Amino acid sequence: MSEKISQAMSELNEDMVKKLVKAEIDAGTPANQILKACQKGMVEIGKKYEEGTYFVSELMYAGEIMKEITAELEPLLKGGSEAESKLGTVVIGTVKGDIHDLGKDIVALMLRGVGFNVIDLGVDVAPDKFVNAVKESEATIVGLSVFLTAVYDAAKATVEALKNAGLRDKVSIMIGGGPVTELVRQSTGCDFYGKDAAAGVDYAMQVVGA
Repeated sequence: MSEKISQAMSELNEDMVKKLVKAEIDAGTPANQILKACQKGMVEIGKKYEEGTYFVSELMYAGEIMKEITAELEPLLKGGSEAESKLGTVVIGTVKGDIHDLGKDIVALMLRGVGFNVIDLGVDVAPDKFVNAVKESEATIVGLSVFLTAVYDAAKATVEALKNAGLRDKVSIMIGGGPVTELVRQSTGCDFYGKDAAAGVDYAMQVVGA
């Protein structure tokens, strides 16, 4: 049944997803298993987006479906707390000096879809804002969005700021954006370079062991 849920989710068949989820709830299937099946479908949706099969509108629609299902499953999850349904917290933002947000927004949407709590700091984000957000949220993953080659130094400064704050060993830092390459990842001191949104989501899930 979980495969059917994943498939219906990936095909954006809202009625079928809800019908299958209800059947699983009635059958006593653990809520976390149902949620994982939906999350697997969200991963496939992300891949379809990267392939050009789906567009931003489909991603947003998928996010709404996922939000409704999560709300339905929330009371059934262990302890009934929202935290139990989340994979972890990700702080994401476009670095200082850069105001491009589309790529960042898509990554944030996909991360939320698969179950992460996402703190989106927006664009033109100073290093200290990243530091403060990580401290306050105890996030384990940081996402740096870079579109302009001129802001590579800002990305590096953000990594250094996290290091100086004693947080570097507590977070995994991923970087992505149009001009970013593996060489840029190395020079800025990040842990992972995502060539697209789906790669970033896959990495985040690996970090938390999902």
